[in-house]
Amino acid sequence: MLEISASDQYLTASADVGLLDIYDALPSGLYPPFPPVELPGGLGGLVSRGGFAQTFFFGAEVLGLTFTAPSGRQVVAGGRTVKNVQGYDLTRPFVGSFGALGHAETVTLRLRPGLASAHHSRPGTLEEAREDLMASRARFVWQDGDTLHACHFGHVREVQAAMEQFGGAPDLARPDHRAAFAGGMGVGEGGPLRDLRFGWQDGGAVPTMPALFARVAASL
Repeated sequence: MLEISASDQYLTASADVGLLDIYDALPSGLYPPFPPVELPGGLGGLVSRGGFAQTFFFGAEVLGLTFTAPSGRQVVAGGRTVKNVQGYDLTRPFVGSFGALGHAETVTLRLRPGLASAHHSRPGTLEEAREDLMASRARFVWQDGDTLHACHFGHVREVQAAMEQFGGAPDLARPDHRAAFAGGMGVGEGGPLRDLRFGWQDGGAVPTMPALFARVAASL
């Protein structure tokens, strides 16, 4: 299931929908809060991990979701607008919970407008180029092996400025990284991908759950 409202700038999709499938379905001029790459678990996996490569707060881009809690309870959180929360807001705690609160069934994302987009790549590592990467203000920054990537969308001049600051060359690839994470995409050093939050490793661990968060999970 994949439904797009271009006029209201949101999409609702089944958690198993692929990230590149979403890109292919979007009308011109609207963009999702993730770069054009394929990752394990589709949209649901992305939300569970708290996004990938973004330089903004990913939780604000998830308007709502339905999920199955560890108890088996079906939970509806958020909706299709920003101000639609009554009672406890479980949408943002779910984002980046690595499955502790359950498994997503459907996800509603905010879409953002843009007149232009670009994806550049160049040799390097995040550690070596962190200041330059942040100065470029690109929306998405990540490292694949020994190659750095930056993606941005928005006003034409804004996109041009971001890519000039980042450098490199235009990259038309839309890589599928699922084969690199046969054991699941977890946090760990030495993996094939890294963004500004984590290194991503095949079969890697998940971050330690704080005690209060564990209580929330148990209450569901």
